[in-house]
Amino acid sequence: MSIQTHTTKATNPPIIPSREAIKAQAKRLRASLAAEGNFLSHSETLELLARQHAFRDWNTMSAAMGNRPCQPLVLGQTVTGLYLGQPFKAVVIALAQLNDGARYRITLNLDEPVDVVTFESFSAFRKRINATIGRDGSSWEKTSNGLPQLTIKL
Repeated sequence: MSIQTHTTKATNPPIIPSREAIKAQAKRLRASLAAEGNFLSHSETLELLARQHAFRDWNTMSAAMGNRPCQPLVLGQTVTGLYLGQPFKAVVIALAQLNDGARYRITLNLDEPVDVVTFESFSAFRKRINATIGRDGSSWEKTSNGLPQLTIKL
């Protein structure tokens, strides 16, 4: 019996955290490992993180980052903010940069459902949010009072 496998080439480039975010993560990882008695240099932790993001080494990952503006969010990131004026905590489960480069299509999975209705006699809870946001984390869609429907704290 043979097992057939095949791969598909991704059409969208992977979302890579910013250089500052990776370096900060390397610093935290290095401190955490040192607390357990495992001492690595900063460059060794950068190499580990590059491999975690499926790059051969830090130089390859750094080149892939280029001089591009940093992504405001990454998949799997926990975020907080306001949705229709209600506070929330959620995980980013989908993220796509739109063609203009200034906006992102995002899907959030809320930790706790948010009531999207303001009437006391009626409720409608939402656990998942789909929206288009700018680099500042605010949606382009507004509520009737002119505030963004979604605001993510970056």
